Amino acid sequence: MTTLLVIAKEPRPGRVKTRLTPPFTPEEAASLAEASLADTLETVAATPATRRILVLDGEPGPWLPAGFDVVRQCGGGLDERLADAFARCAGPALLIGMDTPQVTPELLTADWAGCDAYFGPAEDGGFWALGLAAPDPALLRGVPMSTPLTGAVQRERLVGAGLRVRDLPPLRDVDTAADAEAVAALAPRGRFAARLAGCVGRAAADGTGEPAVALSGAKPPTTPPGTEPPAVRR
Repeated sequence: MTTLLVIAKEPRPGRVKTRLTPPFTPEEAASLAEASLADTLETVAATPATRRILVLDGEPGPWLPAGFDVVRQCGGGLDERLADAFARCAGPALLIGMDTPQVTPELLTADWAGCDAYFGPAEDGGFWALGLAAPDPALLRGVPMSTPLTGAVQRERLVGAGLRVRDLPPLRDVDTAADAEAVAALAPRGRFAARLAGCVGRAAADGTGEPAVALSGAKPPTTPPGTEPPAVRR
């Protein structure tokens, strides 16, 4: 079986999802990041795994479900932090981030027969998932992160090492308001979609006359953000 890793930041205003501000406030952006992380962790908790590890920059909060080991991210760039996460694993491991709340257990269930690596490209040129049957931190160190070529360089690193790569479907991660709308539509019953609709609904009702961001078809949740019922499995 596989160790599942989630690398994430504590969702605090001003530290996460800064590209959502504007149109959202820093507090709303952090609230959306929290909902995205909660959906992601719930999906990981529902996926068969040898071990589940949250590799966290910051402190855990009430959004963390049971069944996770929490370890602190090391210092350095993102490539070093990803490499360090894999260095903690003795057997097959699959790593994802906190920006794809639409992910499902089916996407995270790895079958390593005939495969040495999993690669999940992100639509913005990065990657949303990386799996290694025999984790080797050197495969990540030095890969330029947060560029339109990050995914291509990382995949080529795997191929160049002679690994048999199994590709996962491309996913869109949440960086901008347009991303948030598109991703929420893919998982309409999750916390992220409810939280997004709540942010938009409050902005529309705050007396300014216009929502902070116009979303097609988004409706406010029936309960206040932060008190949503557990998300139904997507």
